[in-house]
Amino acid sequence: MNESAVNVAIVGTGVIGAGWATHFLAQGFAVTATDPADGAESRLRDWIDNAWPAVERLGLANGASQQNLTFTTDVATAVRHADFIQESGPERLDVKHTLIADIEAAAKADAIVASSSSGLSVSEIQAAARHPERIVLGHPFNPSHIIPLVEVGGGRLTSAESVARTMAFYAATGKKPIRIDKEVKGHIANRLQVALWQEAISLVQRGVASVEAIDTAIAYGPGLRWALLGPFLNLHASGGAGGITHVLQHLGPAQREWARDLGTYPENDDYIESIAKGVDAELMPYEFAEMLRQRDQLLIDLLEAKRNQSQLP
Repeated sequence: MNESAVNVAIVGTGVIGAGWATHFLAQGFAVTATDPADGAESRLRDWIDNAWPAVERLGLANGASQQNLTFTTDVATAVRHADFIQESGPERLDVKHTLIADIEAAAKADAIVASSSSGLSVSEIQAAARHPERIVLGHPFNPSHIIPLVEVGGGRLTSAESVARTMAFYAATGKKPIRIDKEVKGHIANRLQVALWQEAISLVQRGVASVEAIDTAIAYGPGLRWALLGPFLNLHASGGAGGITHVLQHLGPAQREWARDLGTYPENDDYIESIAKGVDAELMPYEFAEMLRQRDQLLIDLLEAKRNQSQLP
């Protein structure tokens, strides 16, 4: 795939699709977006307008322009000339199957179809596809125009070539793709998040700490380190000369005891109200939209700082 001449189609323009559209426009691509919802085009263009200063700061490629966006409500028109198709429809298998059928009715046979699905497997999504070998996972993280991570993987019928092409394409656009070697529900990063959320919810329910205290514990504790190095490298750094081997040997017995005391994810929705009230209380002194704006600015500050440190992965 010649990245300099790639035509990109965005199917679905919610928050994730809009983020993808912004990212690809910032990379200088011609982008055609489609969404059947009333007012989708105006919402998308407003979203890109608001997000554009962030991608300008991250760095625009030659030829990058919001004017390179075309919108249509017709999927066939959107994908007909596309080399890379980013599907970001609702997280429902029946909807995915309908979208894949509509895409394949018009798309070029060698166009990559990457799904932004956060939990559905590619094997499920590619069922009944005419060209299942080119359907891959391309799962981003919100805000997807800023955060580099993309999880890439294939299903039972995906070709190794399609996965490799997708990895290379994302990397060429400034993303940080990781390959999922085996399909699992929720992929990688969401499963890691759920493991943390599970215990966070349990600690609130058990009266150990408030929602605000737990958010503070992560934001001003291990979350700071996790933003720079992953969990294994942070463990390794905690072990001194003995590294991760020493840490796991030294803390292993205690960690096994803590693990046996971890909570389980609630089996019903009774917990939601108490968690939501805790979040409302935590947000009381703040203006949420401004909080997110400042978050995005700090994310960019951090990414710029990491970019200038040659020994950070």
